[in-house]
Amino acid sequence: MGCDATYVRGNTIAAAALVDCETLNLVRMRVVTEKTSFPYVPGLLAFREGPSVVRAIRSLKARSYACLVDAHGLAHPRRFGLACFVGLAVDRATIGVAKSLLYGKQQGNRVVDEGGRQLAEAIPLPDSRKSIYVSVGHKISLKDAVGIVRRCLTPQGPLPIRLAHEEVTRQRWRVKRSNPAF
Repeated sequence: MGCDATYVRGNTIAAAALVDCETLNLVRMRVVTEKTSFPYVPGLLAFREGPSVVRAIRSLKARSYACLVDAHGLAHPRRFGLACFVGLAVDRATIGVAKSLLYGKQQGNRVVDEGGRQLAEAIPLPDSRKSIYVSVGHKISLKDAVGIVRRCLTPQGPLPIRLAHEEVTRQRWRVKRSNPAF
């Protein structure tokens, strides 16, 4: 499963895409749109996006899954990014997958804290010079998290997150087109 969220006109749009782990086919998608209730505060994305993302996940009514979240997990200044928040809320294995490094220092493919403890792993995207940063969210080891992400990796990132991202982007543009005065 992959999750992503965006904002438009005071609302948060969150999507959860359930993907078959063997075939990588989309099983179902759910979108939640609701009033954004928390302001943007750097480092506190979990409070802004988390409730909507959790509602999108729960609306899928999936039984067994690991959830890839378009955000950080332990590789966060507070060691508790959006992927941790979501994992704790749904009590499932969650993986943080981020496009940029928020916290820690990259040493080869490892991202470590000031004490040298590994927080995340940098994974190069296929056919690209860019990398993504995979960190533990909840109930999973970093090794297993990296394995799951590698299994569904595309040049644009992990397929489940990409599908959720494409859906929230479509919904955001639909809202913007519905009233071009804004």
